[in-house]
Amino acid sequence: MLTTTTIKVLEPGDLDDALAVLDRDPVANAFVAARVQVAGLDPWRLGGEMWGWYVGGRLESLCYAGANLVPVCATSEAVRGFAERARRQGRRCSSIVGPAGPTAELWSLLEPYWGPARELRAHQPLMVTTSTSAEVAPDPYVRRIRKNEMDLIMPACVAMFTEEVGISPMAGDGGLLYQARVAELVGAGRSFARVEDGKVIFKAEIGAATPRACQIQGVWVDPAHRGKGLSETGMAAVLRYALSDVAPVVSLYVNDFNTAARAAYRRVGFEEVGAFMSVLF
Repeated sequence: MLTTTTIKVLEPGDLDDALAVLDRDPVANAFVAARVQVAGLDPWRLGGEMWGWYVGGRLESLCYAGANLVPVCATSEAVRGFAERARRQGRRCSSIVGPAGPTAELWSLLEPYWGPARELRAHQPLMVTTSTSAEVAPDPYVRRIRKNEMDLIMPACVAMFTEEVGISPMAGDGGLLYQARVAELVGAGRSFARVEDGKVIFKAEIGAATPRACQIQGVWVDPAHRGKGLSETGMAAVLRYALSDVAPVVSLYVNDFNTAARAAYRRVGFEEVGAFMSVLF
């Protein structure tokens, strides 16, 4: 028996089917699910196309193709289909990111055409918690950043991004897109920091949020204040906000070589449940 497979760019009418796929793994799919729940499937609002992999007329896998290329619940067969479409279209993304297995398969097929990558992070532990830890008290000075405090938070955000990614987010368009994203998180009440003497010394954001899961990102401590435990107490504070105000499950992913951060997150209550992979261009 032959099973017909096909790829198509999803349209607004495909929204329910796409959400059903995303809902299979609300933690791993939080980034894409959050975008789809806000923007739907219209490419202009979504910031990219959503490719659907169909088997026998049923939507089985997705791939978000925007600034990031993100495989979602992708089988090996779907990955091959997505790789062929991406190869024909040409690289438009600044990174490929997603669950480690499918992302590694996707990159192995695209590397001969798109490589070499600027940086490859093959194993980034995905960490999850549903509760706060009694071991670490939340920092009482960590608070939400207000809408009129963009000038306060931006230098810390730029420093974090540059340190993490290796290039400044202010390059290219002068930082317009990055500033808009920071402003979006501040406006949504999902940007948090500890401020001393008019300067941010710890910050983090709840970057992706759905009713089922959210993801903490952009954790940063001012280099002059590192080694004082601020990342632990600060994360405990952000985690408390996340669990009480946003979603019942909180996740993050971290570079495997950052052993200090992994240990700190474990003390705050996170446990490793899987792995992501990032290919940076």
